[in-house]
This record gives sequence, structure tokens and C-alpha cells, in this order.
Amino acid sequence: MASPQATEPTDVERDELQRDLETLRGELRDAIEGSEQDARPVELDQPAVGRVSRIDAIQQQKMLEANRNAQRARLAQVHAALDRFAEDEYGDCVACGETIGFARLKARPESLYCIACQSAREKR
Repeated sequence: MASPQATEPTDVERDELQRDLETLRGELRDAIEGSEQDARPVELDQPAVGRVSRIDAIQQQKMLEANRNAQRARLAQVHAALDRFAEDEYGDCVACGETIGFARLKARPESLYCIACQSAREKR
């Protein structure tokens, strides 16, 4: 199922991808920690805040929490990708075992699947 043009990344490309993962890990951690203050429950008994403002604040809080959950999930994927680096399995599609193309890994370094396998998963 792998793309026929996918070639094994060079050592320089692998180093670049590992740096990308480490940078992404730091950015995600910072974003999650930075949004903790905004994720506090909305106080419903604030007299100066109108009903519409409270509803808006609750909606914003729910969107922030959904975003934080997505960031946590992506951070877990990044950690798993770094583990695959340590096991010398990084860049191999977990479905078909073929090499994931450098361009795909550069765009989404935590990718588990080659383009063909990812496309097949999305069609299901």
C-alpha cells in the first residue's frame, strides 16, 4: 500500500525530523500549560456578568478544553514517535511496514501511516 516513490530518509533528514518532533513536543507542552489558567470553570454567580456573557464564557471554555484535549492527544503521538526513534522504527508505516515519505513526516512528524494507508483508513 505504500507510495512507490517513498524512500528511506537520509541521516540528515532523520536528524531534522527528530529535532522537529522535539520542538513540537515543547510547543505542545507550552500551549497546554499556557492554557491552564483559561480552562478554569466559569463562575456563574458573578453579578456584573450578564447571562449572555456567561453563556459565551462557557462556550469559549468548552472550545478551549476541546483544543487542549486535541493538543494532549497530539503530544502523546509525538512521545510515541520519539519512542519509535529510540527503537529505530521511526518512519515505518505501522500498517504496511513500508517507508513513510519524508514530505509527509516533515508535514506531520508524528505520522503512523504512509499516505496510501492513511487514505485507506479515512475511506473506511
